[in-house]
Amino acid sequence: MPLVTPLSPDHDSETQLLADFFNETLGFCPNSVLTMQHRPAISKAFIHLNKAVMANEGRVTSALKRMIAWVSSNATGCRYCQAHAIRAAERYGAENEQLNNIWDYKTHPAFSEAERVALDFSLAASRVPNAVDEDLKKRLYEHWNEGEIVELLGVISLFGYLNRWNDSMGTSLENGAVESGTKYLKKHGWNKGKHD
Repeated sequence: MPLVTPLSPDHDSETQLLADFFNETLGFCPNSVLTMQHRPAISKAFIHLNKAVMANEGRVTSALKRMIAWVSSNATGCRYCQAHAIRAAERYGAENEQLNNIWDYKTHPAFSEAERVALDFSLAASRVPNAVDEDLKKRLYEHWNEGEIVELLGVISLFGYLNRWNDSMGTSLENGAVESGTKYLKKHGWNKGKHD
């Protein structure tokens, strides 16, 4: 049972219009956004930030951004966001080989060195205390420019917010997210946990 009950998708007309973005991303409006509608300024600001962070500006693909989100969510233990991130990665064209082996990104041949360092950055930046160091900085600059590094950290930071929001709320997982989580993550112990 969530901490706060999500409101109807049509509760706030401005949020509803902005939330169409999630129908493309996930196939549904997330319960997290429906909960944020209790304060519509938060739901609207969040959607605008989400759209800005997830926009394609260059070589950081939509699929990679969603895999970065998964690593961040896995590091913090948010099962809700793990399922959402893997579903969005699937919908945005991540290779099946990558989706099935996301747990082994450090060594699996489906991942390039540029993808590995981006995912390592996600893991290091999501830890408490933060584990980004000079070695990781050097590796990042071997594959990504400063604008791309800003994009990478934008995703990591956005999911830091979402991980705390959804894990604290115990946000109920939607069926589509459960399907993707079960398909790609269950073999490594993923389950809905408190997100019923």
